[in-house]
Amino acid sequence: MSKIKIFSLGGLNENGKNMYVVDVDNDVFIFDAGLKYGNEKMLGVDYILPDYTYIKNNINRIKGLFLTHGHDSNMGAVADILYDLPNLPVYATKFTMEILKSDLDENNIKANNLKEIRPHSKISFGDLSIFPISVTHSIPDSVCYVLYTKDGAIVYTGDFVFDSTMVNNYKTDIGKLAYVGKQGVLCLLSESMYAEKPGHTSPNNRVSDFIREVLVKNPDRIIATIFTAHIYRVQEIFNEVLKTKRKVVIMGKTLQNLINKSIDMGYITFDKERIGDLSNLDDKDVVVLISDEKEKPFMNLERIIKGFDKYIKLKETDTIFITEPSYEGIERRLALVMDEIAMANVSAVCLSAKKHLLHHASREDLMLMINLMNPKYYFPVKGEYRHQVMNAEVAESVGIPKENIILKQNGDVVEFQDGKLVESFEHIEVDEILIDGKSQGDIGDLVLKDREMLGENGIVIISCTLDKKTKQILAGPEVLTRGFVYVKESGDLIKETQDISLEIIKDNIEIDNQRVDYTNIKNEVRDKLGKYYYKETESKPMIITVIQEV
Repeated sequence: MSKIKIFSLGGLNENGKNMYVVDVDNDVFIFDAGLKYGNEKMLGVDYILPDYTYIKNNINRIKGLFLTHGHDSNMGAVADILYDLPNLPVYATKFTMEILKSDLDENNIKANNLKEIRPHSKISFGDLSIFPISVTHSIPDSVCYVLYTKDGAIVYTGDFVFDSTMVNNYKTDIGKLAYVGKQGVLCLLSESMYAEKPGHTSPNNRVSDFIREVLVKNPDRIIATIFTAHIYRVQEIFNEVLKTKRKVVIMGKTLQNLINKSIDMGYITFDKERIGDLSNLDDKDVVVLISDEKEKPFMNLERIIKGFDKYIKLKETDTIFITEPSYEGIERRLALVMDEIAMANVSAVCLSAKKHLLHHASREDLMLMINLMNPKYYFPVKGEYRHQVMNAEVAESVGIPKENIILKQNGDVVEFQDGKLVESFEHIEVDEILIDGKSQGDIGDLVLKDREMLGENGIVIISCTLDKKTKQILAGPEVLTRGFVYVKESGDLIKETQDISLEIIKDNIEIDNQRVDYTNIKNEVRDKLGKYYYKETESKPMIITVIQEV
């Protein structure tokens, strides 16, 4: 009999940043390692990773990191983790591994322990084993994972839908899922993103008819924006383009490499002769594909709309096509983008979030998965907390006892002993790592607070020059401000700033001993000027003191 702990380092009560840990008798298995995008309140943060300190501290117990599919919300953090922990074993199917390798190559990161796996091929770890099963999602080679223990299976679904039209590398192996359910499932971890949506997601995840209509009704250039690695949507676009005489131009090195590799590997079917280059960008009937890689959604599209793109300049005859429905967290950003498109006097077409859905499980899909798995315990994951609650209601409606449904937050530990849920107050410390640009490492809350202060109240810089030998003041103190006050109309404020600063500097210079207390100067200037500015302006600008010797 086993002692099993399950918890999340990210992904609960949020969209993205999925990372789930299962500890079976001190053998640790990690499922997914995703990111989420920063919002406008994050002040320059491009994306956010789960804090993986737990992995660092327990690296010798970790059997592997198992990736369900190649989307950023599920594997976007892997490159950053491998930069820090190059020997971490990472398991993924063929296509997911290709995306990971491209990401690693692009960032010059070495990984020493990548292991490609095949669906329905067992991976043994002593008395424990992992069994990947094919599921349907918007990217090929997606899998769910079954972790076999002495007390029953732990199943993590990843992202999935049930759609009978999805074949080959997109097909769900329902027989294998049912077989696992017959063997006995201790706990099922299932996604929650669409738990409030009635019915099945299919056929609302398929939009070929809509794409065909857009191509027919808009004969001029179409600029289509897609979500990163939504390969099924790319295939739908290509299928409809092949019925026309249009060419396709793919913008962005990452997207180009991904699509070309997908065609070469047989994951996308398309005539490469119909893929143009930059010389075709201004063709009358070209379809231009753009996407964002680890940037905020619609970043590249906004660059085009504002006229900052190096290659694409908007024309009034253009049509911008948003090829994916919006999801929670980006509605406001999409609304702002659509407003900017309208101001640019360009036509826009956007999929309706009510009529069209992403490839995530709605209520009937969740019910079918629960019935196939027949779990003893049910753990809603992946989504805002209200989505988890709705998912719990779905489970209760199909016969899972309420006391066997687990609702937790990131870091809360769920513990099973001898196959039974036991009360646990253990909590793993969780946090976020904020990434700005391509920097490897957390920029931290202090940086964000500085940016917030600069954005709201501006900056004041006090500079003064001293004689290196005598410590006499040679110049200054001078006052430089940005984003605080209009200098020409604030002469008295600037003069008082200079007087206060001069007095503080003089008080902290010992001419006889030729000694200057720089630390005290900076602290006193910040303290006294801060109080003075707040009294006069009710603002708190950032105050920086620069003392130099010559």
